[in-house]
Amino acid sequence: MSSHSRIPPHRPPWWPENETWPPVRPWKNHRPFSRRMGCLFGFFNFVGTTLFLFVFIYALNYFGVTHFALDSFSWLLIPAGIVFALFTMAIMAFAAVRIRRMSVPLDEMLAASEKVSEGDYSVRLEEKGWPETRSLARGFNAMVGKLQASDKQRRAMLADVTHELRTPLTVIQGNVEGMLDGLYSADEKQLRSILEETQLLSRLVDDLRTLALAESGTLPVKREPTELADLIRETVTGFGSRAELGSVKLETSLAETPPVEVDPVRVREVLSNLISNALRYSPAGGTVRVSYDGQAVAVEDDGPGIPPADLPHIFERFYKSSDSGGMGLGLSIAKVLVEAHGGKIHAESEMGRGTRISFTLFP
Repeated sequence: MSSHSRIPPHRPPWWPENETWPPVRPWKNHRPFSRRMGCLFGFFNFVGTTLFLFVFIYALNYFGVTHFALDSFSWLLIPAGIVFALFTMAIMAFAAVRIRRMSVPLDEMLAASEKVSEGDYSVRLEEKGWPETRSLARGFNAMVGKLQASDKQRRAMLADVTHELRTPLTVIQGNVEGMLDGLYSADEKQLRSILEETQLLSRLVDDLRTLALAESGTLPVKREPTELADLIRETVTGFGSRAELGSVKLETSLAETPPVEVDPVRVREVLSNLISNALRYSPAGGTVRVSYDGQAVAVEDDGPGIPPADLPHIFERFYKSSDSGGMGLGLSIAKVLVEAHGGKIHAESEMGRGTRISFTLFP
């Protein structure tokens, strides 16, 4: 089985977006290290063996063990011996230089890997030595860089989760303590407030679980034949009362296509997140348009728009604007669910003219 048959046909979710897939093999562009070393070894071995056999046979003749007719070449004995000695010294010097040139970067990599194993992700290697050694150092630096970014993201996520959990827990604890101390009555209003905070916690836990499953590659996607236009229409209808409450008009433009293989529950969740955001930021009298052209689904509003500095980060976990009432996970969830289908999601926005978020469900 060739190496290419072991490469999955689709880009893994963890593969950097700015790198090509499948990865380009370096040996396609130049001869590999083993081939070059093999050629050098074969050349030195051939020349060295030839010189050794000449000297060896002459020595056997000299001691009478054999009787090859080498008298006419006797004058070559001293030059051949000198060449053989110089050749041996050259081989030893060449081997020492090459081994050092290879071993020094490997020793540095070993020391750097020990630092990485201790949690120091700031270490980097100097790219030097053979092309393969430089490539190895470059790959090591890229790996450590990704580990450093992942560790930074993990720490930031832990801080964000702690912050998001603190608010509802504080509210629940304050209400319960107030009821126990007699400051609040255990009436429907207080109990409903506690219930809303527990529902907020439940949604946060569900969203975090979805993100964790997506990042580990175990997010279940149950594909089944689905009339996508009907699914979108039903989802939009479910937001009708909320749109009326905010005096926002909902419009749809849906192409009727044959059933497609998607997970209707996950797609509905993506649409719900996008429509919910669009309604939140649409002004009274505004319009939210949901369209499907047979390939991409788009949700567009005519709200205030997203600042250019914020636009590249809106799909990051816990990233939200100062006036956002959510937890900053809705668009992150939408992104991982779309990518779990093999699709892509994209956002466009212009200040004062609204935002358009579109996604596809297939590569």
